[in-house]
Amino acid sequence: MSASTAGVGAPTVTIAPLQSPLSTTATTKERAAYGVSLQRLVPLESHADLAISVDRPSPVALLEAQSASRVPDLVPIRYGRMLVSPFTFYRGAARVMAADLAGTARTGLPVQACGDAHLSNFGLFATPERRLVFDVNDFDETLVGPWEWDVKRLVTSLVIAGRDNGLSAKQVRKVALAATASYRNAMAQFAQMRDLDVWYAHADVDDFGARVTAQLDQKRRKALAKGFAKARTRDSMQALSKLTRIDGGRRVIRSDPPLLVPIAELLSDDERAAIQDRFFDLLDAYKATLRADLRPLLDQYRFADMARKVVGVGSVGTRCWVVLMLGRDEDDPLFLQIKEAQQSVLEEFLDPSGFDNQGERVVTGQRRTQESSDIFLGWLRTDGVDGVRRDFYFRQLRDWKMSVDIGLLRPKGLVIYGTVCAWALARSHARTGDRVAISSYLGESDAFDRALLKFAEVYAGLNERDHLVLSKAVADGEVTALTGV
Repeated sequence: MSASTAGVGAPTVTIAPLQSPLSTTATTKERAAYGVSLQRLVPLESHADLAISVDRPSPVALLEAQSASRVPDLVPIRYGRMLVSPFTFYRGAARVMAADLAGTARTGLPVQACGDAHLSNFGLFATPERRLVFDVNDFDETLVGPWEWDVKRLVTSLVIAGRDNGLSAKQVRKVALAATASYRNAMAQFAQMRDLDVWYAHADVDDFGARVTAQLDQKRRKALAKGFAKARTRDSMQALSKLTRIDGGRRVIRSDPPLLVPIAELLSDDERAAIQDRFFDLLDAYKATLRADLRPLLDQYRFADMARKVVGVGSVGTRCWVVLMLGRDEDDPLFLQIKEAQQSVLEEFLDPSGFDNQGERVVTGQRRTQESSDIFLGWLRTDGVDGVRRDFYFRQLRDWKMSVDIGLLRPKGLVIYGTVCAWALARSHARTGDRVAISSYLGESDAFDRALLKFAEVYAGLNERDHLVLSKAVADGEVTALTGV
């Protein structure tokens, strides 16, 4: 290991096949042999390497470059959230890590990569059949790319989270090794399965919940059980009571600046009227990206109100809107989240996505990899009031969504959570890449697991230093951070 310091919907596109460099007619035996042959070209141990050049860009410079296209008054919130801990910094630093990963070992076996596969981007949500499932749930950075990058980002997040939670170095190592072994073993299982069986594979949420809660003390067990129960109530009706009020006989979105700001407070009367006049044309363009049988369902809803919303850590500053739609009456809501989609942070270092519209890139990546996706996933391109053309994607604001509070998890709980996240990541990669070649490359030994542990420990230390660099930049007045928001 080396380390030296110093709108309209998009047109139809041709998508590169997600497969190994082998012929599409290659047999399973040939794919397996190819995976084994890669061990000579890219030794498993080489995944431990992280070469940091003396001219590595400042993490603050990389973050500031992203901020240039974001809403200026929201950028300080992003920095404030990243300052909280090394883990929250890591959540917002996907571009920083992508630049570092660009120089690491890779096999050349592509998958539909999440692009930002840290712990907090996994969670629970509802399928259209109203089952609660566990899966990757953030695809802003998704792109066809190296499977190794996703695994490294996930395992590193476990090391950082474990340190944040006060685990010992030995406990952190156990967490990281368990997750990587889970990915490797899951890929081996998927390699033996038929294509349709891989597609239908899913994590048993009830078993997962029981395994995690069994490792917690009584206080944390109650908190997690409450979270699972709450997930099933996080729907449009819950959002209706929390996010709206009646004003002059009509239902509107509450004001909670700067996190939730109704359009009436952001725009002039003329600008607001212009957006409302255009909204149905925009809605028609978005509807064209939905399945045909879902368009009549959306037609039953009418526009009621719209607000700007701040979400997440890494996404803060990108344009995100919440739209309140009402059906048969004031108590029949549909909340749509319209989120700006910018270029994936991976695309600077990999081949172009092939999509004209970044919203379509996000939606397509999500549909490819998730067990089941939101029925209202769609995309749009439109001009803003500033005249700048931007891409967006749509989804429901809340649909039984829940992310586990990582701070609740201590050694055994974090081991279980990490292994389930790794299983879900392996399933998404198995669906979209050459699972036979990847599994054969990984083999049955723990060589890859140990290499990833070394990489994650080194990168966790680098992340801690980057967090301090941001803290110093804020203290020196180079960037402005708004904390506690």
